Amino acid sequence: MAILTQKFNTVQDTAPFSQITEKDYIPAFDEGIAITKKEIEAIVNNPASPTFENTIEALAFSGLTLDRISNIFFNLHSAETNDELEKIAQDVAPKLSALGNDITLNADLFARVKAVYEQKNALSLTPEQETLLEKSFKDFARNGALLHQEQKLILRDIDSRLALLTLKFGENVLADSNAYKLHLTNIDDLKGLPEGVVEAAAALAKADNKEGWIFTLDYPSYIPFVTYAENRDLRKEITLAAGRKGFQQNDNNNEAIVLEIAQLRFQRAQLLSYDTHADFVLAERMAQSPTKVMSFLNDLLAKAKPAANQEFDELTAFAKEKDGISQLEKWDGSYYAEKLKQQKFQLDDELLKPYFKLDNVLQGAFDIANELYDLTFTEVHNIDKYHTDVQTYEVKDNQANLVAIFYADFFPRKGKRQGAWMTSFKPQYSKDGMQERPHISIVCNFTPATETKPALLTFNEVTTLFHEFGHALHGMLANTTYPNLSGTNVFWDFVELPSQVMENWCYEKEALTLFAKHYQTDELIPMELVEKIKDSAAFLEGMATVRQLSFGLLDMGWHAGDPSTITDLKSFEKEQFALTSFYPDVEDNAMSTSFSHIFSGGYSSGYYSYKWAEVLDADAFAYFKENGIFSKEIATKFKDHILSQGGTKHPMELYKLFRGEEPQVDPLLRRAGLIK
Repeated sequence: MAILTQKFNTVQDTAPFSQITEKDYIPAFDEGIAITKKEIEAIVNNPASPTFENTIEALAFSGLTLDRISNIFFNLHSAETNDELEKIAQDVAPKLSALGNDITLNADLFARVKAVYEQKNALSLTPEQETLLEKSFKDFARNGALLHQEQKLILRDIDSRLALLTLKFGENVLADSNAYKLHLTNIDDLKGLPEGVVEAAAALAKADNKEGWIFTLDYPSYIPFVTYAENRDLRKEITLAAGRKGFQQNDNNNEAIVLEIAQLRFQRAQLLSYDTHADFVLAERMAQSPTKVMSFLNDLLAKAKPAANQEFDELTAFAKEKDGISQLEKWDGSYYAEKLKQQKFQLDDELLKPYFKLDNVLQGAFDIANELYDLTFTEVHNIDKYHTDVQTYEVKDNQANLVAIFYADFFPRKGKRQGAWMTSFKPQYSKDGMQERPHISIVCNFTPATETKPALLTFNEVTTLFHEFGHALHGMLANTTYPNLSGTNVFWDFVELPSQVMENWCYEKEALTLFAKHYQTDELIPMELVEKIKDSAAFLEGMATVRQLSFGLLDMGWHAGDPSTITDLKSFEKEQFALTSFYPDVEDNAMSTSFSHIFSGGYSSGYYSYKWAEVLDADAFAYFKENGIFSKEIATKFKDHILSQGGTKHPMELYKLFRGEEPQVDPLLRRAGLIK
């Protein structure tokens, strides 16, 4: 227990993973909760009149011990879970929910916060302190402090139930993903698949003590299969398996869970005097309201749909001419898109992969961060890891000061959920004259090395690495006083700007020449390939835009109205996808039951923010391009006004400090090829 609740005696205060056992967690959580309660009691029972320092600031620094335990545990629950951790998560989630309610529903604590808030105009606060005060008051008001006692009890029950349901949702998706294996023994079934993909499938089979090849629903296995496999029936089989996650008649079915989560979120919003969950969420977003989000999504849909329709017609005609297929199905999309891209641009992911060795791409990201922000990354081997795959780095500035500890975890395994994400084991903040530097991690599911090849990335995996690295820079370069305003603690529709803007460097010749080198010959990527990458960047972008918008519209469908009218999940989805679907519906597939972003992640009523942030990132990168993609002047502005500032000011204010004006939508439309 003590190992998790005392200061770690480790290099740079890093998490001592090898010393932590599963039995440590529940006692540690219990002690962390008790410590937090004592900190809150000290604030409430302070005989002095409420001040910014003894109430608002003290509250901001409370719970750091518990936060550290939570960061370690829940990051492992996502990246290296097992049955025991899942049981522990089910045990501690209601406890943490109850503690959150104990704090935000504490009338005496709120009275002190309110007292400081009401004298804010008379206080000489910095802009960051003003933001913290505003946020503190709103956190209480938005989480039930103004409710009467009976309503507070209802809120507690809702929050406790939601904590369990969102956990269960994610565990069910992971269980269904892990349960499926496409086991092939006939070599003819592998036609079209790249050599590296076949090798990886053989390694999976060998690890499972089977002959032949195994393909799974993990993206490095699933995506290449549906993209390259010539056997249409097998593409269909694995596509349908992916679409059934959480939607099968087994113990992992998420239908009732989705309906209950949506209903509880709606009830919670109504209890807090908001019309819908989306109204509640968006009150603290740049977008501000469901009406504005729907207008944004529908406006982009109107602009993208004509191009998307043309692209789908072109894809359909191509498939018919090539293979006599008159009706494209979901399991055909990636396959024929790849073939058409090869024909139009003579560009094949397999042609590119030899130039994108993972080690080189990661070093390229480091080199670009050095060019832009004077950061150096040095791999170190004296920091504890939670898995042997993890790589650890010290990040320093040009004065050799420690900026951050950086963890990178790249390959799929049984205990890791799908997708890619950035997280932290410790936030940045400044307290008692001491600057605490952050411990940041990126977690991905990339194609691993095989017996004959190192880990070679598809171009999509390259952009994913840069995306998560952009998030990581937001965390690493944080320079604020308070942990709850640090790094990625920003409005949710602003959080994707640093990550999405970073992807742009992957398409630029000056950046690619830093890292795109053939893994065997060290030959630099040919410039004609670089031009093809740029030329193909907008390939089928209309369809991709409509697809992304469809997810945002589905999210708003669940959360911008009263979900009690939804009785059948599948029928509801069909209605939501009516204007955005190209392929025939598959009756035994659903998306909502595995839509982890909105049902177990933090994106409920916020999926639109990917597109929203694309407007910001296209506009921001246009500013870089005008001045040179390695312009120190623009990079310094981006660092000083965006990356280091966290949530200390309203994001539009920060953006205008960087750019000099509000973002324009035209750079995005131009980049997507939707306008000239």
